[in-house]
Amino acid sequence: MYETLVIVHIFSAIIGVGPGFILTTIVKSAQTINEIQFAFFLKRKVHNIVISGGSFMLLTGIAMGILKPRLFQEGWYLLSLVLYSISFLMGPTVLKQYTKPIKELLAQQPEEIPTVYHEYIKKLLIAEYIVNTLLIIIILLMITKPL
Repeated sequence: MYETLVIVHIFSAIIGVGPGFILTTIVKSAQTINEIQFAFFLKRKVHNIVISGGSFMLLTGIAMGILKPRLFQEGWYLLSLVLYSISFLMGPTVLKQYTKPIKELLAQQPEEIPTVYHEYIKKLLIAEYIVNTLLIIIILLMITKPL
C-alpha cells in the first residue's frame, strides 16, 4: 500500500507542482491587454489542475506518514509538511489578495494596459516566486532527506 501511495504522490507532485512553475511565465510574458486577458484566463485553467494535484500530493504525503509513523520524527518530512502548508495556504490568502485587483482591472475591459497593472503584477509575481522557492526547497528535501 505504501509503495502505491508513493507512486500516486509522485504523479500528484508532477501534476500539482510542475504546471505551477509556468504560471508566472504565462503572465510575465503577456505584452498587450489581449495577451494579459488570455494569460489570466489560461492561468485560471492551469490553476485548477494545480489545486487538484496539490491536494492529492498533500493527502498522499500525510497518508504515507500515517502508514509509516516514523516519518513524523524525520526533520525533512516535518519541514516539507510545514513549507507545503505555507505554500498551499498562500493561494487563497496572499496570491488571491494580489490577483483580485488585477481581475477587477481586467473586468473593466480596458483598451490599453493601465499603469497600475504593472504595480499589481509585480507584487503578484514576487509572491508567486516565493511559493515556487518553497516548492523547490520541498522537492530538494524529499530527494535528499537531509534532516
